[in-house]
Amino acid sequence: MDGGKIVPLSGKVFAEATQRKDTWNGIQQEISGRFQRKRVYEVTAVVRIFGNNVTSATVQATLWVLNANQREQYIVIANVQATDKNWVELKGKFVIHGSPSRVILFLEGPPSGSDILLNSLVVKHAKRNRPSPPPFYENPDFGVNIIENSEVVNGATQPWFTLGNCKLSVGQGAPRTMPPMARDTLGPHKPLAGNYILVTNRTQTWMGPAQMITDKIKLFLTYQVSAWVKIGVGVSGSSMSPQNVNIALSVDNQWVNGGQVEVTVGDTWHEIGGSFRLEKQPQNVMVYVQGPAAGIDLMIAALQIFPVDRRERVRCLKRQVDQVRKRDIVLKFSGLDADSFDLFPYIVKVKQTYNSFPLGTCINRTDIDNEDFVDFFTKNFNWAVFGNELKWYSTEAERGKVNYQDADDMLDLCIGNNINVRGHCIFWEVESTVQPWVRQLNKTDLMNAVQRRLTDLLTRYKGKFKHYDVNNEMLHGSFYQDKLGKGVRALMFNIAHKLDPSPLLFVNDYHVEDGDDTRSSPEKYIKLVLDLEAQGAAVGGIGIQGHIDSPVGAIVCSALDKLSVLGRPIWFTELDVSSSNEYVRGEDLEVMLWEAFAHPAVEGIMLWGFWELSMSRENANLVEGEGEINEAGKRFLEVKQEWLSHAYGIINDESKFTFKGYHGTYAVEICTPAGIVLKTFVVEKGDTPLIISIDLSSM
Repeated sequence: MDGGKIVPLSGKVFAEATQRKDTWNGIQQEISGRFQRKRVYEVTAVVRIFGNNVTSATVQATLWVLNANQREQYIVIANVQATDKNWVELKGKFVIHGSPSRVILFLEGPPSGSDILLNSLVVKHAKRNRPSPPPFYENPDFGVNIIENSEVVNGATQPWFTLGNCKLSVGQGAPRTMPPMARDTLGPHKPLAGNYILVTNRTQTWMGPAQMITDKIKLFLTYQVSAWVKIGVGVSGSSMSPQNVNIALSVDNQWVNGGQVEVTVGDTWHEIGGSFRLEKQPQNVMVYVQGPAAGIDLMIAALQIFPVDRRERVRCLKRQVDQVRKRDIVLKFSGLDADSFDLFPYIVKVKQTYNSFPLGTCINRTDIDNEDFVDFFTKNFNWAVFGNELKWYSTEAERGKVNYQDADDMLDLCIGNNINVRGHCIFWEVESTVQPWVRQLNKTDLMNAVQRRLTDLLTRYKGKFKHYDVNNEMLHGSFYQDKLGKGVRALMFNIAHKLDPSPLLFVNDYHVEDGDDTRSSPEKYIKLVLDLEAQGAAVGGIGIQGHIDSPVGAIVCSALDKLSVLGRPIWFTELDVSSSNEYVRGEDLEVMLWEAFAHPAVEGIMLWGFWELSMSRENANLVEGEGEINEAGKRFLEVKQEWLSHAYGIINDESKFTFKGYHGTYAVEICTPAGIVLKTFVVEKGDTPLIISIDLSSM
């Protein structure tokens, strides 16, 4: 093509899709009957674009699936940014859970008028790669700061250097204690010097102090970041509005977030905290501090970056859990044979069979066509939430065409297996998630549509959902508030509560727990809830999504402590972690599970999925696409086993057997002279010891 400028990358020919009238026009092939259900396939294509003055566009591989009940489904396999200059590889995987009547694979994406060129496309069974071994940390130096001259002693700033033409000097008057989150991890410490780095003559937001740390970073270790920061007036006319301060890393020129905080000029010292982990060997790693507007002076004190001993943290949390989650239980026996009691010890074996603490997962409609998925789901979770099927853009993609069939199917499965369900979500405040027809409504029509959505959903499912996320991510979007006024958020809560008083109504947002986003700090989340309650909103719970990277317990716990002052139950509503190493992924998940379980304000944990290719994040799954439980999944199951209480001993002289146990269902076995007696009982929440009376004479 193009006078010989475009030739195949391999082979002698390529295909070209021309005269495309829409983005979804492209090249397709039906693959019905040529695949096995529940088997993972890998798609590899070599593509580029041409024509209509389009130099770069997304090319996407998509599956169209027609199920036996005529339910259509689109599965995005992969996409790539293609150009008109070079061939690029598009690669992804898919799995079909059900038994559809038709399946078509097609390429789509570029604007109409531009051509899609396809050199090759291969679909083959994707073999499971062997997992990497667990990382070996040689001399991890947990708690040791890798930053040099953190306290800028003796008035010298070396080895710090400036980014840009700002100036560094040393000031006195910073706090002499470590920031609280660092202190929580490291424990007692000697007083700090009280010095700080003063950055002046800043003419760009990115200007500030920097230091190279390439040789000090160890792969797969989780690092905690901590510092005191403050900003000053600087040059005349500098912005007096709140400013973001960010501790960042440049990893081979890629930005990595080490934590952010919002501060005000002339304000007091603020703690900044975050974390990171590197999983590929970098060539250059630089840490730097940036953020405030040009002209504002920046002050940094006691910057610490140190590897965290997360296993030690988990050991401490396990001891804490005994106080938070366990109840004193007294088995009180009657009917003992007095003649044999002194000669024959009555042996008691207690085994917990079910922990009633809410532990759930996200599921999707296509997942439940796979009986292996359903088996793992129903055996390991007692709560569920739907990924997309209850969202407004799913139930009413086109105005007036309402379809709840997918949600109905999923709800029936959950109810049939005694699994409670969260309703996610009634509205979503982020404009990009609002379906086009809703965005185009005028104010009056939009208000009518909002009220109709509430009425339809809340009356249809009255009493069936235990929670609702009323207006998702209000800290990151404001579509409905901008269109309908500030009071619409509280109105949504109030109408929902009036239509169905039984469910708890939640706020729900992300990056609340990790220090990564100043828009959703715990302080701003608290303000949002208080503002809603001041308008009469029936806020029943605080949702922390929990899409987190390299979690550090002290940072998560600090956020939970702050939010707990609201006196509302806190739930992790969309928890997932990601690592290319399954063992590290399992450790991440273990940290989060124990951190939540050990905190008295947390009343439930929802994972955002567990099955490969059914999750929104890569390298986050616990089960592979063909059903094999990976190393992260094994760690998850081990934690679940640790959340079951067991006890063994003999009945004492007072005819009692006492132990501490988690809430849930128990089986007890008593070995008596007459034989073995079996009994079950349930432990509910309570502040006083639970007394269970067991009459052995009637057994």
